[in-house]
Amino acid sequence: MPIRTGQQYIDRIDALNTYISLDGEVVRGKVSEHPAFKGVMQSQAKLFDLQHHQELLETMTYESPTSKERVGVSFLQVITSEDLVKRRYAAQEWALSSHGFMGRSPDYMNTTLMALASASDFLKDKPNCFPEHLLQFYDYAREHDLTMTHTFIEPQVNRKRYYIEDEEVTIAAKIVGKTSKGLIIKGARLLATQGGITDELLVLSTNGYDEWKAFGFSIPSNTAGLKFLCRQSFVGGDSTFDHPLSARFEEMDTIVVFDDVIVPWERVFYYENVDVANDFMNVSGFQAYTLHQVLSRQIAKTEFVLGVVQSIVDTINIGDYQHVQQKVVDIIVTLETMKALLLKSEIEAQRDQFGFVRPDLSTLQVAIQIFPKVYPTFTEIIQLLGASGLMSIPSAQAFAKDEGDLAYYLQSFQDGGEERVQKFRLAWDLTMSSFGTRQTLYERFFFGDPIRLSSILYKNYDRGHLVKRVENFLADNM
Repeated sequence: MPIRTGQQYIDRIDALNTYISLDGEVVRGKVSEHPAFKGVMQSQAKLFDLQHHQELLETMTYESPTSKERVGVSFLQVITSEDLVKRRYAAQEWALSSHGFMGRSPDYMNTTLMALASASDFLKDKPNCFPEHLLQFYDYAREHDLTMTHTFIEPQVNRKRYYIEDEEVTIAAKIVGKTSKGLIIKGARLLATQGGITDELLVLSTNGYDEWKAFGFSIPSNTAGLKFLCRQSFVGGDSTFDHPLSARFEEMDTIVVFDDVIVPWERVFYYENVDVANDFMNVSGFQAYTLHQVLSRQIAKTEFVLGVVQSIVDTINIGDYQHVQQKVVDIIVTLETMKALLLKSEIEAQRDQFGFVRPDLSTLQVAIQIFPKVYPTFTEIIQLLGASGLMSIPSAQAFAKDEGDLAYYLQSFQDGGEERVQKFRLAWDLTMSSFGTRQTLYERFFFGDPIRLSSILYKNYDRGHLVKRVENFLADNM
């Protein structure tokens, strides 16, 4: 099957009949028609449809090396620098469609799988490792245009650095048995965004000390015993006037429960190998490739934030104030810095040990230091500029029944009352609604704990030649 349409995506997810629990109730019927999921699924469907636009065919797709069908560029392995640029163009096109609000758009996980498959040689000849299974699944996902979510972390039971769960306790998902059919997994994992509305769940151990928790595999979302337990939905309602963002882009976050789930052996990439579980993600191009996609999305999101901010400035005519100008410029500086870092990562790309071209990781690690810190300031800027205007935001129903008071008294320098409120409701949904505050938390921790990311950059950034330069300078003065 080549690239699929949006309707094919929706039909396939509906047909899975995945176990999804929301507010204590199991979701019955078509998940695409449920109020908590229909908006984001419709937005995701538009992404698949973009792949079929004739003018975007070369941007969004390429010829499969096996089937010769058109498949999504987000699966493209990077053989040349041109491939990296092609991936950026495709990622930007999808990011613009959602304005960067869908952190788990399909290209993120497609990129993850591509990165792991490109490093499959690392698994060769290692105990309990099956590189051929990983490559087979990568090929299958690409040829069927699958959607995936993932779960990489354990429940927050005990954050002590060397905490090891008692063998008799099963909270974090672990191997509890092996049969001729496959591994038996029991326990829970966090935090699958879009859990229940994707074809597959990719499960990887990223660190640890326990053999029974060291595994990597992918299984269909409707696998027997697999449950997705949802947080409260942040969809404010169907009205895109009242809830312009949450009605379209609310990506559910779920706890994943494995109730004696059998993972078929052909879907197991590795198991009971602590060294591989700790090292594979780092040795692979996972960080470099996914950060390249993430930065493309965050640029689109920053552009949207800048547009919202300028809309507020224009509609209430506050652009002559210097403190307002400074706030707008702060966003502009962030935007242009991120654009420059993305291009720099491509310019300094190098071929890795597996023969593929990776964007420069240090450059992308610098970029991921910036956005989690500045995104919360974006929300503060919008609140400071919007002020009481973010409180005076009647609903669409109020305007429909209004006899003219709202339209008159809520008008602005530039807009009528309803047009002004529509802009401010967008700003409110971006920064103050449940959806908006979740976005801020999401971006703070999107790629992990910021302090841990700083530590990784500190340890990996090459500074030895700079120290040598200083030593040579001092030696010349002696």
